[in-house]
Amino acid sequence: MILIVDANILIGELLRQRGQELIQNPVLMLYVTARVLDETQYEIERRIPLMVSRGRLTEAEAQLLLAQAKHLIETKIEVVSESNYSHLETEAKNRIPRDLDDWPTVALALAMNAAIWTQDCDFLA
Repeated sequence: MILIVDANILIGELLRQRGQELIQNPVLMLYVTARVLDETQYEIERRIPLMVSRGRLTEAEAQLLLAQAKHLIETKIEVVSESNYSHLETEAKNRIPRDLDDWPTVALALAMNAAIWTQDCDFLA
């Protein structure tokens, strides 16, 4: 199953054991835009230290979680170049008028004829 992954989903799943197991499912082929990858990496590196400061993780657990998340990003998430979907920018923006910043994810989904894995209501409008 091919899915285009929204940043919020990817971040959340990478920070949970259940989510990491789901991402490793060989049936799933997960694709993101460079923008989603950048946001994901930024948020993972920001949130893990917060989890330590709030007592949810030890320092050792945090280092392991960060390493696991990075490994999954490198091995299970495919980044698609904007040149593969930029021609669909106008159509994508027309489909998601409430948050035009998300047009690359929509355009990628259109280009690959794939569903978007998201919980962001802007995608569902």
